[in-house]
Amino acid sequence: MVAKGKGILAADESSGTCETRFRSINTACTEESRRTYRGLLFTTPGMEQFISGVILYDETIRQKTNEGVLFPDHLAKNGVLPGIKVDTGAKSLALCPGEKVTEGLDGLRERLAAYFKLGARFAKWRAVITIGAGIPTHTCLYANAHALARYAALCQEASIVPMIEPEVLLDGDHTIERCEEVSEATLRATYAALAAHNVSFEHTILKASMVVSGKNCARQAGVDEVAERTVRVLKRTVPAAQPGVVFLSGGQSDVSATAHLNAMASMKGLPWPLTFSYSRALQNPALNTWKGQNGNIAAAQRAFHHRAHMNGLAAQGKWKADLEKQAA
Repeated sequence: MVAKGKGILAADESSGTCETRFRSINTACTEESRRTYRGLLFTTPGMEQFISGVILYDETIRQKTNEGVLFPDHLAKNGVLPGIKVDTGAKSLALCPGEKVTEGLDGLRERLAAYFKLGARFAKWRAVITIGAGIPTHTCLYANAHALARYAALCQEASIVPMIEPEVLLDGDHTIERCEEVSEATLRATYAALAAHNVSFEHTILKASMVVSGKNCARQAGVDEVAERTVRVLKRTVPAAQPGVVFLSGGQSDVSATAHLNAMASMKGLPWPLTFSYSRALQNPALNTWKGQNGNIAAAQRAFHHRAHMNGLAAQGKWKADLEKQAA
């Protein structure tokens, strides 16, 4: 999952999220259009050179390629690990205004067994942490950490690798200093809960947020500062036993997400490999090229391949901005 020069494609958007993205390209969001779009990503020639795994959605793990092959089987045949999103979404946390807790633990043991039979070999659970006036609270951090730990334990019981995703949201006008503080507190709570639930750190993957300025903050930190603060937080909180860390893009632009990853991967003496698990930052060029038209599939695949290639280089600290000009 964290092989050198490879990362993970997050293609686990809900139907509602897909509808929003498809609306931006004036395309109807149907089960068939979603299958077609995701199929073009999964069947991109050479994508396995840069993509080690794909996070699927419940609908997608049951869908097939144009040739009638189940998506998980197609991916596995090409050396790409199929994964699955298993949480049921973030809901308002009682007595904690403005904060959320992720649900989905009920029936998870049975769902994991079914997903394993469908080919899933890793899973993902996303918690969301909002920065604002007086938040996040201790209650929110530990409610989400507890849920992540219970999920992870159930995954390991089912022989599925748990991807732990405590996302600190980009939204807000908070400073990068405040983001660093919250990110550290979030990861401390998460790893304490994982230990309390006997989760094996050696058999998990962390999907982490980068430490960045809030989207509406007047001062936007530069690439080197983002890299320095993010790695500092990870070194303070993530055990060396962790096999690897993948980053979410969290609403950053395509190139910014690549540049930040490249800066961190270039650092010496890291105890774990760093790579990517992007959704929009991998998919945006492909989606905007496709526009819902079958005649654009080949061009959309080239756009996706380029973005995956750029991030594969960034995961090795080998990306340079002028390489972006090579996009087809």
